This record gives sequence, C-alpha cells and structure tokens, in this order.
Amino acid sequence: MFRRDTFADLANQMNRLRLHLNLLRASCVRPFLFAVIIGAVFTTTVFAKGDAALHYLKAGRRSAAELLAPPPLPDSAEQAADMAAVVSVSMLSSSNDMALALSEKKFSVFNFTPAVGDFFKADKLPRAAAFFQRVQEDATAATDAAKDYWKRPRPYTLNPSLASGKLEKSFSYPSGHATESMVLALVLAEACPDRRDAIMAIGCSIGWHRVWIGRHYPTDIYAGRVFAKAIIREMKANHNFLDDLAEARAEITAAAARTLPLTHAPVPVPATH
Repeated sequence: MFRRDTFADLANQMNRLRLHLNLLRASCVRPFLFAVIIGAVFTTTVFAKGDAALHYLKAGRRSAAELLAPPPLPDSAEQAADMAAVVSVSMLSSSNDMALALSEKKFSVFNFTPAVGDFFKADKLPRAAAFFQRVQEDATAATDAAKDYWKRPRPYTLNPSLASGKLEKSFSYPSGHATESMVLALVLAEACPDRRDAIMAIGCSIGWHRVWIGRHYPTDIYAGRVFAKAIIREMKANHNFLDDLAEARAEITAAAARTLPLTHAPVPVPATH
C-alpha cells in the first residue's frame, strides 16, 4: 500500500516500478492498434447480459473474455505499478480537477458540445439526442457485463485514502466512463468529421479524469478504449444503427448550417444627400 503523506517514499517506489509500468503502457496505450488485432475474433462476439434491453448489440457475456486481456493479477508487479500510477495522479490533481471529475459522474453526448459547437444541444437535436442515448445505453450494458466478468476491485477499495465523494459499488475493469465516452466520441466523429480531433480529446479526457479521483487504474481506461472500438464494430453490423446514424448526422448537419454566418451578406449602400 502506498501512503499519501509520504511523497518521497512513493517516488522511490515509483522509480522501482517504472519498468513494469512501461511494459503495461506499451501493451495498453495504443488501444486502437490493439483493437485491430482483436478484430479477428470479433465476428461471433456478443456483448451484454442476456436480460439487458439492447438497441444495436447482441446479448451475451462472452465479449469481455474474448476481446480484452485480463487485468493485472492481485499482488503482482503490474498491479503495484497500476496502483502507484493512480496514487501519483491523484496526489498531483488539484481540487478543481477533482471537482470536474466528480461532476462527470453522469454524462452524455452533449458533454462534447465545446468540440462541436454551441448549436449542439439536446432540445435542438431530438433525433440525434435519442440516437446517442441508445448508443450509450448499449455501451453501458456491455461494460457492466465486462465488469461483472472480471470483478476487479476499484483502487479506493484497496487503498481507502483514495476514496472521495459518493463511491460506486460496481467493479473497475474496464472503465465504464472510458468505454462509453469513447463509443460516443467515435460515433459523433462520424457525424462531425471536421471536429474529430476535438471530439476525441474530450472522449479521452472523460475516461482519464476517473484516475484523478481514484475510481480507476490506467489499465481500466486503456481497456475501455479498446472495448469501445469493438462495440462500434459490432454496432456497424446492424443496419438499424447505420440508418439511425445517417438520420442523426443529417439533423446535426442541418442544425450546424443554420448557425453559420451569411457569407454573401448584402453590402450596405452609403447614404446619399
């Protein structure tokens, strides 16, 4: 266990564990590349609990075992490195960082409004709002099934000094926030390709903020991004998803066009006397 009140001791332990953390990150920080590799076993994958009400995914439990490497083993060097990273990130997070992360406990596609534009509001985009809500509900169900499969305790369960705010009762791996935010980001980027970089940045940050408040390990975040890529691949095999995406894209495009300034505004004629 790493103590929050002894930063020098933490730094010393972090140095000894750096090699293990680098190995972890080498296998996890490139989730999209890894998702290409796991795609070979994807075609028969099913995602969520059998009793879950799904919109675009198939029901089932097998995906967590088929698509994700297991989390670090308890009491392993990898687990120690993962915990050291959480403690370090949490200690360096400001009170504003903590407040932001806690405020994102509940989020939706409209957390991406700063990347898309002020017009991107639920009341202005009813079809898109309903579509993205269905997408997020499917991602939530899939992640809940994965968490129940791996049953990894959250960081604050093993290190109570990391606890803050109202604590979740669910498991840690993969991160639901990382999975859901990346699913939303990937779909929204298809609807707004010119805003892709800004959208992806928000998708990544929502997941990473969970490390600030001790809710997740870095490996939970990376696994969530991998899982998101797999979820999107499955959704795209559903023609209803593709139809609904096209409808949402058209609504977003039309709303964006209505907010554009006039490019050929009449030139004022000077008054004559």
